[in-house]
Amino acid sequence: MRRIFFSIFILFTVLGVKAQDIAPLFAAMPDALVPQLEDAWRKDLIELYTSGKEAKLKNTMNGFSTLKKLTNDYLFLEVSDISTIELKLFPLVNNTEIIGMITTVNGPVPDSRIAFYTTDWKLLNTADLFTPAQEDWFIKENINKNEEAYKIIRSFLDMDLIQYSFSPDNFTLTATYTTPLYLSKEDQKKVQPYLTEIPKVYTWQKFHFK
Repeated sequence: MRRIFFSIFILFTVLGVKAQDIAPLFAAMPDALVPQLEDAWRKDLIELYTSGKEAKLKNTMNGFSTLKKLTNDYLFLEVSDISTIELKLFPLVNNTEIIGMITTVNGPVPDSRIAFYTTDWKLLNTADLFTPAQEDWFIKENINKNEEAYKIIRSFLDMDLIQYSFSPDNFTLTATYTTPLYLSKEDQKKVQPYLTEIPKVYTWQKFHFK
């Protein structure tokens, strides 16, 4: 862990990146990360939002993208009817920051992917900063995993679907287990007694989530 911190520390010290607001970083993000919106359109969304108007524009996929929330360090964008993007700045060292990006697709159950970038959009190694939520984390602790009934229930949960979300107000990350939502109503009732209702909450600690 010290090696990871030292590597990140050196990276940002060399780059000399200063603390920034999320809005210009969103405008400058590579088009490949949000192909539905070119940079000029992202700037227009920011201008609409900050002027108090509805920040909604037609995108390149003939749908609409809406900027729903924008603060100094957080952004929530409805990219389309079924997908969203969250951006969040996390403090590092020497008044520097990294960008966390969550892409969520509702197809039809929410499922997310997380990536981290420097403030000039260089991709960082996610494994150095974050451990993905595991299916077992959402199973109640008092369950007898040797029971045949439990083994049958686990066979229903044959996909690993997790919805992640950043808090706009603090430096936490929440993981919600959405695989059960993919099941029929009948099967959802069968698996529910085995699952905890409490999501996994990570807290940013200087240079990684814990």
